[in-house]
Amino acid sequence: MQRDQTQICDRFSLFTWAPQFILRRVAQVHGATATEKTKHYIVYMGEHSHPNEESVINDNHEILASVTGSFDEAKEVALHHYTKSFRGFSAILTQEQAQQLAESDSVVSVFESRTNQLHTTHSWDFLGVNSPYANNQRPVTSSVSDVIVGVIDTGFWPESESFSDTGLGTVPVKFKGECVAGENFTSANCNRKVVGARFYFKGFEAENGPLEDFGGTFFRSARDSDGHGSHTASTIAGAVVSNVSLFGMARGTARGGAPYARLAIYKACWFNLCNDADILSAMDDAINDGVDILSLSFGANPPEPIYFESATSVGAFHAFRKGIVVSSSAGNSFSPKTAANVAPWILTVAASSLDREFDSNIYLGNSQILKGFSLNPLKMETSYGLIAGSDAAVPGVTAKNASFCKDNTLDPAKTKGKIVVCITEVLIDDPRKKAVAVQLGGGVGIILIDPIVKEIGFQSVIPSTLIGQEEAQQLQAYMQAQKNPTARIAPTVTVLNTKPAPKVTVFSSQGPNIITPDIIKPDITAPGLNILAAWSPVSTDDAAGRSVNYNIISGTSMSCPHVSAVAAILKSYRPSWSPAAIKSAIMTTAIVMDNTRKLIGRDPDDTQATPFDYGSGHINPLAALNPGLVYDFDSNDVINFLCSTGARPAQLKNLTGQPTYCPKQTKPSYDFNYPSIGVSNMNGSISVYRTVTYYGTGQTVYVAKVDYPPGVQVTVTPATLKFTKTGEKLSFKIDFKPLKTSDGNFVFGALTWSSGIHKVRSPIALNVLSL
Repeated sequence: MQRDQTQICDRFSLFTWAPQFILRRVAQVHGATATEKTKHYIVYMGEHSHPNEESVINDNHEILASVTGSFDEAKEVALHHYTKSFRGFSAILTQEQAQQLAESDSVVSVFESRTNQLHTTHSWDFLGVNSPYANNQRPVTSSVSDVIVGVIDTGFWPESESFSDTGLGTVPVKFKGECVAGENFTSANCNRKVVGARFYFKGFEAENGPLEDFGGTFFRSARDSDGHGSHTASTIAGAVVSNVSLFGMARGTARGGAPYARLAIYKACWFNLCNDADILSAMDDAINDGVDILSLSFGANPPEPIYFESATSVGAFHAFRKGIVVSSSAGNSFSPKTAANVAPWILTVAASSLDREFDSNIYLGNSQILKGFSLNPLKMETSYGLIAGSDAAVPGVTAKNASFCKDNTLDPAKTKGKIVVCITEVLIDDPRKKAVAVQLGGGVGIILIDPIVKEIGFQSVIPSTLIGQEEAQQLQAYMQAQKNPTARIAPTVTVLNTKPAPKVTVFSSQGPNIITPDIIKPDITAPGLNILAAWSPVSTDDAAGRSVNYNIISGTSMSCPHVSAVAAILKSYRPSWSPAAIKSAIMTTAIVMDNTRKLIGRDPDDTQATPFDYGSGHINPLAALNPGLVYDFDSNDVINFLCSTGARPAQLKNLTGQPTYCPKQTKPSYDFNYPSIGVSNMNGSISVYRTVTYYGTGQTVYVAKVDYPPGVQVTVTPATLKFTKTGEKLSFKIDFKPLKTSDGNFVFGALTWSSGIHKVRSPIALNVLSL
């Protein structure tokens, strides 16, 4: 099986080294010579007025035949047809053929299909959501059971208790989707919880070859063989399941944040990879099927493509126009300027920790205890000798290379019966492979030194734990002082109510937004570290091949569904609200203090986090239900914003699918009515404008409070907003006067409108270039 080549990405969902060995298959089509390579292209044709799906497909084949030479050849090279929410197709074409199609009057744009990567018992308690509607907050005009969340991922495991439909009524009439049969999957595998399921693989196979070539278990159906899709879907809307754990770790009641919401599953990801053409086909179906929320736990590797050439951004824009909230992971690339899915019509989610740790401590022979972290259910009955990997090198291997404990670097004569101490070479090291190398050499345990990702749980074939730099120095001192040092690795113990929490995880991708830097990204952070949720039992997650029904994994893939669930609750409570209003409620009610009443930090050094780490802050679900004020915007506002950033009519047509032109005079891009406030090129004093909508009862007054960005004077006019009725809109101006430049860096602050009951907070990020 080749599962070990991809599973580490699934377990952490944060590292980006998923199989680079995959080769794109080169197809030959009519008119292409043996030297002409073909690629998989998406031909986007915008909105359409065709009466039915057959009519769209027939016209697609006709325009395709104009470059392939025949109708039959057109049918052969076409892979996907987008016939519902917008028109288009994907096909295997030469660059010349793609260019010919791009010049056609009926074609909006042609762009290459890219590959995207896939980027919980206690988490909902930590967020204060210990019932579907805590504090008696219940929907007023709708029920959460009417809300449908579309999940584009690796499918789901229908037999999981998390997907039980007990207590749910009939499927909402508005849903127009299907339960598509496939391998080991029939329409009976859908129910009143999972109301629809589809799967897409043509784009993946066109670029990577047949699924069968990858080895390992998979199902050519919506059935999940990976586990990632089951995990994300159950985090959103999983049923209540008691006494759940991973080998005793994180034991408790598992449930989704919106356990009475419905799920529609769209399987477009295989072996940790999601093809653009398949994603766009899934989004086309989901929009037409009638979902209310779309949850996307995947994204392109950096650098982020511009909005007009991103299948996810284009599809999400059509969803936004149809009133669908699109929640997506920010990515797991560790570094600044790597945040993914940064379009302003997408709710972009970073990852943060819970007040829970998984401790697997080390008991040294001198009775000293070192704190370690792991997902280690294995019990070590006695102490064993310790040896550093660097001291166990096979002849011909340097001590430095042996310290990384890679294959064929350790001498079994030295490691047999020992606990081997190994170090991480780079961020993308796979700790499970190190454990296998130690086991093959007769080692009985592994202590891994990694000060960067020390709190991210991992499983392995032998007792294992991970320690940081401070513990590593203590361990080294003990080993140097003792002739025969010994240790014992304890099984993992779940520890609750840890402090400080939350913290932004080390792997969570950071801003600023490299496409439109006046839009602060990510938007929000949510729990994404060591999350327990449903899993596929055919997907083993450690080298021992243990099958589990629930698993603990980490990544922005895990934080995104938490926000998707909150969006579902909000949609049920405020069914008339736009996607932008729901986004605003989630963002402006977020918190920026941890459970020690200090500003939220970021791992690994607990440095103070900024809006480029967590956006507006850590999600606060109960407060989001009643935000007080909302920053709203629609698709016309989005177009005007893009115009202000210099978008050309041809680019706008790529997005909207129809001729779109900018007004002669545009507002500055920083005046877009976003819930956060960003100015990426501040030359001298400027004024920024915003409009808020009041949602409450009776008259009220909001007063402005400013946390001043260093070196910038801020004045809000008017400083008070007086509302008389719900739905009323009032505008205000924020004057920024720089007192000094920010030396090419952003400075941060915040504006908070307070009524005495509600606090509506917007982060501020300014790059002051001149006075």
